[in-house]
Amino acid sequence: MIKLADILREHHGEFISAYAHLIHTVHHRAIDKILACHTPSSGEIHSQCPDCQHDNVHYPSCGHRFCPSCQHLANSDWLDRQQQKLLPVEYYLITFTVPRQLRPFIWHHQKWAYKALLDCAVATLQSFFGRDKRLNGKAGMTAVLHTHARNLDFHPHIHLIVPAGSLNKRSGLWRQKTGHYLFNADNLAKVFRGKFIQAMYQAAYRLPPHTPKEWNADCEHVGKGNGALTYLARYLYRGVINEKNILRCQNGQVTFRYKDSTTGQYKNITETATQFLWRVIQHVLPKGFRRARDYGFLHGNAKRTLQRIQLMLKVILTPPTPRHKAAMCCPDCGTKLNLIWLKRNKPILLIPRTQAAMDCA
Repeated sequence: MIKLADILREHHGEFISAYAHLIHTVHHRAIDKILACHTPSSGEIHSQCPDCQHDNVHYPSCGHRFCPSCQHLANSDWLDRQQQKLLPVEYYLITFTVPRQLRPFIWHHQKWAYKALLDCAVATLQSFFGRDKRLNGKAGMTAVLHTHARNLDFHPHIHLIVPAGSLNKRSGLWRQKTGHYLFNADNLAKVFRGKFIQAMYQAAYRLPPHTPKEWNADCEHVGKGNGALTYLARYLYRGVINEKNILRCQNGQVTFRYKDSTTGQYKNITETATQFLWRVIQHVLPKGFRRARDYGFLHGNAKRTLQRIQLMLKVILTPPTPRHKAAMCCPDCGTKLNLIWLKRNKPILLIPRTQAAMDCA
């Protein structure tokens, strides 16, 4: 399997030269972390086998949320937490996109624009839930920002997973919709457009010329929600590309594949290594920006409200199985290793041998 870090090492200099005018500090930091991942630059973990006295040296991961070699458990942990919030109702995956003419503006104002996209999408749905005669309450939803299309072009859009039910704060009643219809997608798009344009004007921004009046939204029934959550969890951590989809890197050219959303078939793209690296690196998010957020009765501060709804719906919760990182075992005899000392760049932490048994189970 071809590693993104290997492509970066081979073409780092020419990539920086070609895209110096577009690369920000967050991009440089992500590149540095990816290059250092599982190398001595990330530190060293020294361990020893208590049986055969074999000494081992491991290099830790960088821990950066965009590194495709890290965060193996982060996606699974997020998915476990969201599955604990699932309700026995119908779920919908709602997607809000912006016209192509707005993408350059969003790129140059990422921190403001990404937050505005999330806020306007959530406000749009809450207004529809509040006005709907059968719901007439406040919704709970999980919103995820995606900045890429399947071919990794810059294409910012918001996905929201929404249970078709709401809690009326005044009456305390839970109401829900059945069937495969929630809201009209065209009406959602119109309200979202109005809210986003209003947010732009309030922030002293103006619409780019020739921006179309018709925007796109989609409201898709996704059953009980588990499949949609699994789909969104793929791109929350570990970057936007799976390294299995990098097929070749030869003579300064990279070939990668992606699944076409229309046909469902895989297609290949071949381009220079510098173009490919920018296609990937451009999706690094601003520092501290959270891609996934919960709202309404799914928010972290609304646990009591969610528990109340679960009691109403007679939800039986099973605690998730704890996940543990794979322990280090001796490559010769398979015995669990004793950690001797850990060095992360500058600081050195000394750990007594007797303290350090790492469970291989």
